[in-house]
Amino acid sequence: MESINFVDLFQGIATLAASEPKIMIGRIFLMLLGFLLIYLGSKSVLEPLLMIPMGMGMSSVNAAVMFLEGGRPGTLFVDPLISDPVALINILQIDWLQPIYTLTFSNGLIACLVFMGIGVLLDVGYVMARPFQSMFIALFAELGTFVVFPFAIALGLTEPEAASVATIGGADGPMVLFTSLILAKHLFVSITVVGYLYLGLTYGVYPYMIKWLVPEHIRGIDMSADRGPRITRSQKLIFAVVACTLLCLLFPVAAPLFFSLFVGVAVRESGLENFSKLLGETFLYGATFFLGLTLGVLCEANTLLDPTVLKLLLLGMLALAVSALGGLAGGYILYFWSGGKFNPIIGIAGVSCVPTTAKIVQKVATAANPGAIVMPQALGANISGVITSAIIAAVFISILR
Repeated sequence: MESINFVDLFQGIATLAASEPKIMIGRIFLMLLGFLLIYLGSKSVLEPLLMIPMGMGMSSVNAAVMFLEGGRPGTLFVDPLISDPVALINILQIDWLQPIYTLTFSNGLIACLVFMGIGVLLDVGYVMARPFQSMFIALFAELGTFVVFPFAIALGLTEPEAASVATIGGADGPMVLFTSLILAKHLFVSITVVGYLYLGLTYGVYPYMIKWLVPEHIRGIDMSADRGPRITRSQKLIFAVVACTLLCLLFPVAAPLFFSLFVGVAVRESGLENFSKLLGETFLYGATFFLGLTLGVLCEANTLLDPTVLKLLLLGMLALAVSALGGLAGGYILYFWSGGKFNPIIGIAGVSCVPTTAKIVQKVATAANPGAIVMPQALGANISGVITSAIIAAVFISILR
């Protein structure tokens, strides 16, 4: 038996030792970050449905670097940068996540599948019952998008790149993925990963922001008396059909997302239970799992160690922080407009991370006043946030494509 070569046997360690210092440190950092995401997800500090598969993918892909043909380092997970058709056909038969990435990520399909599932979960009656209130808050909660766009250009990004990273302010993951894929494909991986990392952080950071900026007696304002008009299933179905058709007519470039969202709503309001289960459980949870897993696998040190990524990290953080402040500002305007009857923390729900921000608002309100009910109004703002995020993304794509 020939002597065993250590390099051939333990290639993960060998590639770590053979890499440049910054790559080695980056790989170790990302492995540890993956551990942290799994821990925080398991404790529900961050969104577990995304963070646990994302953390597993992140730690595993940075550990599993090996020597490929020609001695170049790589993995058997996915190659997001490959573009040559012949090489792509070959790699589809080698990298096990390449089919998922190529056939669902690079064409936006996975974003559409998530939107179908979200549509089934949305009760548009909350928006229809309070259209002015809901859309007013949603527009204020897009402040981060409008602030970061010119700021990103000032930092040296092109207009399409700036628009892609600015959409993080809408806190809508599929929208970030879809927009960056069309406008800034070369930064698609980095922007999407940064966007989803920060969307996970909203789960843990926004409650503290609310507590810092809104006094407890105001946080506990009960809005259960504001029931709004009763909206029938037929009215909701008509709304879904008309809104979908109108938005597709105005913004054909984002029609796949509008259609996916409203077909889910139509299935829900038509009472198609089998389709509702298919879209709201199988599609949504399956797509969310592979979304988190693939995003984690895309967090390879060689891909993310780019000077532009630091700008994206800062801009993503700024976008979500300013959007939260904008939402609270809109909430405070309605608070004073109503003579103190409106709970301003509902403004956070306009940041359209459905239904996370709505649940955060209800949780904070309950902590301040166990009898406070704000969920119907929060969901109205939340759903409006999804629609406004899609419209703004469509405007960016139509103008800058």
